[in-house]
Amino acid sequence: MVAPPDNDVLWARGLHYAYSGSPALAGVSIGVREGEILAVTGPRGSGKSTLLKCLSGQLLPDPGEVWFNSAPVHTLSRAARERLRRERFGWIGSEPHLLPELTGWENAALPLLARGIGHRAAKRTAGEWLERLDVGDCARKRPKAMHQAQRQRIAIARALAGEPTVVFADEPTAPLHTTDRAQVLRTLTTAARSHQITVVLATLDDESATLADRTVTLTDGRRGGAIPAPESPGGEGRAACSVSA
Repeated sequence: MVAPPDNDVLWARGLHYAYSGSPALAGVSIGVREGEILAVTGPRGSGKSTLLKCLSGQLLPDPGEVWFNSAPVHTLSRAARERLRRERFGWIGSEPHLLPELTGWENAALPLLARGIGHRAAKRTAGEWLERLDVGDCARKRPKAMHQAQRQRIAIARALAGEPTVVFADEPTAPLHTTDRAQVLRTLTTAARSHQITVVLATLDDESATLADRTVTLTDGRRGGAIPAPESPGGEGRAACSVSA
């Protein structure tokens, strides 16, 4: 087992994963640099969500390696991976999944409260992120009183409030209208850049990918774009990889 390059905050080699015998990933290798916004594009079923879940420790590749800050994720216990996701990673899905009984700031503060940060400090930090994301007026509202775009911004605030090293965004604007989609993605990428947060963004939208520093593509179960593989132990160049839907 060879450690990844120092400048890659995320590094994966030879990722395989299957659902009930149906392959979703077949040998994917990729490196993500610190502070980079990386877009993963491709049609539905091409393996984008599975790749993000493997990189974030939600799924364990079989076989394959995932490293975060030069430490192996694929060998961690379930409890250790959950702690890693809670303390170092943020996640934004295509639906906000806010708790209906909580207000906007309470939903945004959940990662902080889960880490034992005091109520007052968590509320202050959550409120600051709501203001940055232009939903400060939703701080005391419950989700049912918000528009869909507002709820999604609350979900973004929740992912960013805990000061994660990496945010994984799995088609975060899929349910939004075109105008809201552009605004929400621009807000996410601007906030990430200002705080040096690495973002791995899975998207169907080529226009959304233009906000990223680099784009890789999964399509038809095979590599549809340049997905650089981590350098091999022997020092050869970066190899190609393939993906199965």
